[in-house]
Amino acid sequence: MALLNNYRFGQSHTLQTDYITYMDELGSFIGAKPNIPWLFLTDPLLALEVFFGPCSPYQFRLMGPGKWEGARDAILTQWNRTHTNNGKSLPWKGSAQREREDMMAKKVAVIGAGVSGLVSLKCCVDEGLEPTCFERTGDIGGLWRFQVSELFLLLERVVLLFQGESQLRVALVENVEDGRASIYRSVITNTSKEMSCFSDFPMPEDFPNFLHNSKLLEYFRIFAKKFDLLKYIQFQTTVLKVKRRPDFSSSGQWEVVTQSAGKEQSAVFDAVMVCSGHHILPHIPLQSFPGIEKFKGQYFHSRQYKRPAGFEGKRILVIGIGNSASDIAVELSKEAAQVFISTRKGSWVMSRISEEGYPWDMVFHTRFSSMLRNVLPRTIVKWMMEQQMNRWFNHENYGLQPQNKYLLKEPVLNDDLPSRLLCGAIKVKPRVTGLTETSAMFEDETVEEDIDVIVFATGYTFAFPFLEESLVEVEDIGVSLYKYMFPPQLEKATLACIGLIQPLGSIFPTVELQARWATRVFKGLCSLPSQKAMMEDIVKRNEKRIDLFGTSQSQILQTNYIDYLDELASDIGAKPDLVSLLFQDPKLAVKLYFGPCNSYQYRLAGPGQWEGARRAILTQKQRILKPLKTRSLKAASALPAPLLLTLLGLLAILMALFFQIQ
Repeated sequence: MALLNNYRFGQSHTLQTDYITYMDELGSFIGAKPNIPWLFLTDPLLALEVFFGPCSPYQFRLMGPGKWEGARDAILTQWNRTHTNNGKSLPWKGSAQREREDMMAKKVAVIGAGVSGLVSLKCCVDEGLEPTCFERTGDIGGLWRFQVSELFLLLERVVLLFQGESQLRVALVENVEDGRASIYRSVITNTSKEMSCFSDFPMPEDFPNFLHNSKLLEYFRIFAKKFDLLKYIQFQTTVLKVKRRPDFSSSGQWEVVTQSAGKEQSAVFDAVMVCSGHHILPHIPLQSFPGIEKFKGQYFHSRQYKRPAGFEGKRILVIGIGNSASDIAVELSKEAAQVFISTRKGSWVMSRISEEGYPWDMVFHTRFSSMLRNVLPRTIVKWMMEQQMNRWFNHENYGLQPQNKYLLKEPVLNDDLPSRLLCGAIKVKPRVTGLTETSAMFEDETVEEDIDVIVFATGYTFAFPFLEESLVEVEDIGVSLYKYMFPPQLEKATLACIGLIQPLGSIFPTVELQARWATRVFKGLCSLPSQKAMMEDIVKRNEKRIDLFGTSQSQILQTNYIDYLDELASDIGAKPDLVSLLFQDPKLAVKLYFGPCNSYQYRLAGPGQWEGARRAILTQKQRILKPLKTRSLKAASALPAPLLLTLLGLLAILMALFFQIQ
C-alpha cells in the first residue's frame, strides 16, 4: 500500500521504491546502517558528511559485518574524485574539506627510534605521511636495548679474573653518555605480553608472558621488519634543534637541524613527533642528603647500574622504592653482605602473578573494574584497594605501607622483595637525614655503619634541549601539554610529544594510540579545541591527577589507564561501541567488558580497523597458556580432586552432626 501511495504510476513502476529508505532498511537487517547519533559524538565531521552529503554506498561499510577500513576516507574524499582542477582546491568544496586539505602534513620528523618512535613511524605510513626518523645511536629499541661500553666489559673481566682479591672488589657501574637511556641486564617487563603488544601485531604464542628486555627487543625487531620501518630511520644522527619556520603561523612547518658524522644538516618538515622518552636525565637530589660530600664510599644513579659483579660482600644502601630500586635491591641482596632500602613514603608491592596464576594486568585492567573504580565512592575504592594489596602480605608488618595509603599511586611490581625481607637480606629503612664518611642516619634516629655503596634510584627529570623552552614546560604541578601531547599555544597543531606519560598500565598501547591520534591531527582528519579550552583541560587534568596520585615528583605524568585510552580512541573514532556489539556480537561484547582491556579492542572499529582484532581478543587465553604448557599432562579425571575433597568434607560434617544428634 505504501508503494501505491508514493508512486501512483503505471505498470513500469511496479518495482519502484524509495532509495535511502530501502537502503537503510537493508542496512539495519545486517547491522550495517550508520549510527548517526553515535557518529555526532565520536566523529562530528563524518556525521555531517553522512547526514547532509551524498548517501553513497560507503556509508554502509562504516560498521557491522563487512566493515571496510577505507570507508571513512572514501566518504570524506568523494568530492575529490568527482571534480579535478589541476590539483587546486575547488571553489565549490565545503570549507571543512578545504581546511582539511590545507592542514595536510606530508613530511614528518620522528625523533627517536625506541618504542614510541617505531610505532609513530608505522602510524605515519598508515596515514600516507612521509616520515623520517632520527636516532642518535646505531640501533632501535631505545630504553629497552641493553648495552654496555667496551670499557665496562674490560673492567668486568678484570674483576672476575681477580674475584678472590678483596682489594679488587670494586662495584662496577657504567658512566652512561648523556642523552642515552640505560637499563640493567636483568630488566623484565612489568606488564604482560597480551597487554603490551601493538594493537594489530600480537606477540608470538611461544613468548613468555613477562619478557626479558632482550625478548622484548626481539619483538620490536620483528615488528620493524614486518612493516619495513628501518628504511625510514637515519641512525647515528643527533637532533640539535627543532624550531618554528618564520611562516609557522600559516604553514605550521618546522626546521630540524641534525648532526651526523660531524656534519650538520637542516631540513624542513610539516610536523614533528618527539619520541625521545623521559628516562634519560637522572634526578639525583644530593642537596637533600647532608654530608654526602664527606661520604668515602661509592654512590651513583640507578641508570649506571648494570649487573651485580663487584658488589659481593658489600653493605649497600638503595634510596627509593620504585620498580628499579626494588629490582636492584633484590638482585644485589643475593651477593651483598646486607642491603638497606630507604623510603620516605613507602609503597604497595604487587606480584606479577594474580588470580589463578594469570598475569596481574589481565585481571586488574578490565572495563568492569574500571567502571567500579569510577562510580563507587572514593572511600570504598581506596578501602578495596588496600584490601587487595594486603592480600599477598601485610605491608605494615614489612615496613612498606604507604604513608598515604589512599593515593592510587603506581605500585611496585616485584615477586621477590617480600621473600628477601623475610630472609633478612634486605631491610627497610625510613628517610635518610644525614651521611658521614661511612654511615647513614635515618629519620627514626637509627644509624647504619660501614656503608660501602649508595644507589640513588630517585627517578628522572624531563628535558628536551633541542626544543624551544616554552614549548614543553614540565613543572611541579604537571606538564603543560594538551592530553600529555600537544603544546596548546601553537597556532598550528604540528608538534606532538609521544610517550611523555606514565599510565597505570602498559605504555606500549598508550603511545600507539597517541601516535594514531597525532598523525590524524597532522592530516587534518581530527582537530583540536581552542587554546582556551586546551588550557582549561590541562588545569582540570592536573587537579584530578593530584587528587588521585598526589604531588610526588614521580607522579607528574601519572594517569588512569583505560580512561585515557578510551579518551584517545574516541578522538579518532576507534573506541569500541559496546552497546551495538551487545546486540550484534554478544560473546565479543562480554569479553570486552569483563575481560582484559588490551590494545586489540581499539582495532575493532574506526580508522585502522584490523580484521584479526576479534579473533585476537577471543584467543588471548591460548597465547597466555602456550609458553606455560611445556609438560604434557594426562587428561583430568571426571571428578577433580578439589571437588572430591569438598564432597568428602561435607559428608564428614553430616556424619558428625548425625552422630551428635544420636
